[in-house]
Parts: sequence; structure tokens; C-alpha cells
Amino acid sequence: MLNKIKTEIVGAAGYTGGELIRLLIHHPYVEIIFAHSKSNFGKKIYEVHTDLLGDTEMNFSKEIDKNIDVLFLCLGHGESKKFLSENNISSSIKIIDLSQDFRIKTQIRNPKSEILNPITQIPNPESQILNPKWIYGLPELNRNEIRNSESNIANPGCFATCIQLALLPLANAGLITDEVHVSATTGSTGAGQSLSETSHFSWRNNNLSAYKVFGHQHLAEIGQSLKQLQTTFDSEINFIPHRGNFTRGIFATAYTKCDLSEKDAINLFETFYSSHPFVFISKKNIDLKQVVNTNKCLLFIEKKNNKIIITSIIDNLLKGASGQAVQNMNILFGLEETTGLKLKPSAF
Repeated sequence: MLNKIKTEIVGAAGYTGGELIRLLIHHPYVEIIFAHSKSNFGKKIYEVHTDLLGDTEMNFSKEIDKNIDVLFLCLGHGESKKFLSENNISSSIKIIDLSQDFRIKTQIRNPKSEILNPITQIPNPESQILNPKWIYGLPELNRNEIRNSESNIANPGCFATCIQLALLPLANAGLITDEVHVSATTGSTGAGQSLSETSHFSWRNNNLSAYKVFGHQHLAEIGQSLKQLQTTFDSEINFIPHRGNFTRGIFATAYTKCDLSEKDAINLFETFYSSHPFVFISKKNIDLKQVVNTNKCLLFIEKKNNKIIITSIIDNLLKGASGQAVQNMNILFGLEETTGLKLKPSAF
């Protein structure tokens, strides 16, 4: 019988940490050693994640156990680098980081130290920061590298996952030759658990707003992945993110000029994703409830005049975060990719 994979979650009190606990306590080959939270130390996990009442009697810990196999980091952006600099983690422990700290192989910064899109900006050699010990953990792009990796895993961003899965087959065929336009709406959990002006129910309910237009931080990883498949890719990605008045999920629509017929485009996508168990091509239009509470991505492809339109939907906390982290762990340890992730959507 396979030995249990010993795991620890740092930042376990947040949304992604709670989803990881929910997935891992029911995973047949995993044992959670510690769920770490300084602010909730000593509390029962179900006192914070109330949906876990009856599933676990564990308390939050403030200790770090180094006798583990996998360390999940569910910390805020910038906090993972800080945590790893303050804690000596053995190289034998696999780290799966859910922040954006290690996603970009070469981070290019402007004078204000903002990370720029590596596709549209000219790199300054003096400002490059290399991350050689991290694999970008999008299984549909890097599954073989993840499976054979001695490196740690940088879990992709939620918008980045949703949008990349809409575009990777085109990039793989060298077909992105014009600007790409993307409009995507995310649920409130994408903003994290800490309250802010735009995450309060009274502001978010019955409301819709755009933010970070053409400047969202996930553009860098999207561009990086597209260029990995299509080295000639240098087109603009015009991305308009929206805050939705729902809690979970991302609904994205991308379009670009393309000479393929609709039938050939669908065949291209079906072929590309034929060996990937969580991406499905729908023959009819899709709605967000089909993926909420699952690790699936559904795609719907149309051709209008000279443009291909791809609708892509995921659950931002699962395929966009914690579910994908478990998927990466499964691949790393030679498990069936879907283990612990066969979840039913909340479709009604």
C-alpha cells in the first residue's frame, strides 16, 4: 500500500488554504501534518472554515514541521519569498506555492519595480531575476516537466489559468498572429479573505466593475506561456478584468483573428486536450455553474466572420488555485492526476 504523502499548509486560514484542507482530508493518499496560521493558532479548523465541521478535529498550528513531503504555501503575494527566506526548508521537501512570487522565469521590472509583461517589454539585463528552481505548474502546458521535476512548483494564477487554457492550442499551432482581446469576470473570493472596499457584500452585491484594465499582473505569465509554445508570439493581449457579484468562478471570453474554420478549430482544441482529464470542449454554450466546485475547465468555441471566439470557465479556487495545486502534487508523486479531484459541480 502506498505510504501517505505528508503535507503541511502555510496560510491555511484563507480561502485557498481552506479549499486545500477540504480536498486533502478526503484525499486517499495524503495526511495533513499541520495547518499553519499565526492569527488563528489554537483554534479548531472548523471554527474558521465552518464547512469543515464534522470533517476534522485538527487545530491550527503556528509550528513548522520539517518532516513532511509537500509544503503548500497559501500566502499573499510577496509573502512566500519572505517565508522561505526566514525558514530553512529541506531540498527534499516539494514546495507548491500558490502566490505569484515564482511564476515568472525572468521577471522584468520598470524603475518603479513593477513586474512588466515579458512579451511586450524590452528586458533590461540588470533588472532580470531568474527563478531556475521553479516549474510553472500548468499541467496542460508542463505536465512532463512537472512529473520529472526536481524543482518546486509555482501554481498558476486563476485568471491566467482560465485565459491560457483558451489560447494554448492556438499558440501551439502558431496561429496567434494578431491582437488577442479578453474580457473576464471573477467571483469575490478571487480578492482573498481580507476585507477591502471592493470585497464587502454591500458593495459587491448587484454590482459590476472593471479593474486593472490592460495591466493585470497575470498578463506576464500568460505571455510567458504563449511564447513557450509559439516563439514568434509578440501580439498584444488586451485584457479587461471585471469583479462579479458572485463568490466563485471565472467566466472569460477571448477572441482573435484566425483563418481556421469553426470545425477545424474545434478539432484543434479537442486534439490538444485529448490527454488532459480536466479540460472539456462543449458543443453548446456554457455557463459558470457547470464548473463551480470542480477542477474542470470548460471551453466553447465559435467562429464569427474572421474571428475565433473562445469562452473559458473555471472555479477560481479549484482549477484556478487549490485544485490545481493538488493536481500538481498528484503528478509529482506519480498518482492518477484526478485523485481526490472528482468533484461534482453546483449546477442547480
